[in-house]
Amino acid sequence: MFSVTVRDHVMVAHSFRGEVFGPAQRLHGATFLVDATFRRQALDADNIVVDIGLATQELGLVLADLNYRNLDDEPEFAGINTSTEYLAKVIADRLADRVSAGALGEGARGLTTIAVTLHESHVAWASYERPL
Repeated sequence: MFSVTVRDHVMVAHSFRGEVFGPAQRLHGATFLVDATFRRQALDADNIVVDIGLATQELGLVLADLNYRNLDDEPEFAGINTSTEYLAKVIADRLADRVSAGALGEGARGLTTIAVTLHESHVAWASYERPL
């Protein structure tokens, strides 16, 4: 299996509901380092996994929709605990939609999976991987 990973970051504010979240039940900010990994069984005709420039661009566009937002105020997240795990899935699903739409080029149609990892800090992170 071949893979390419591109990296960016996103800054959000949000709060959680539930005792398990302790003080994070209050509104707080989070800056996530975001890694998006694209995988495929065989390289494309150009001997690449995906165009790194397009992958970086599309990750940036996906994150721009979340960046500097209070997720508690966004209708699509109403009533949802926007945990690190949940946000990794949201980003992966949005990237998958961009692959399907052709935004990462025709060669990207050979991708088999996308994995998104959100790093909360240097000691904690969460990932979500999905097939394409």
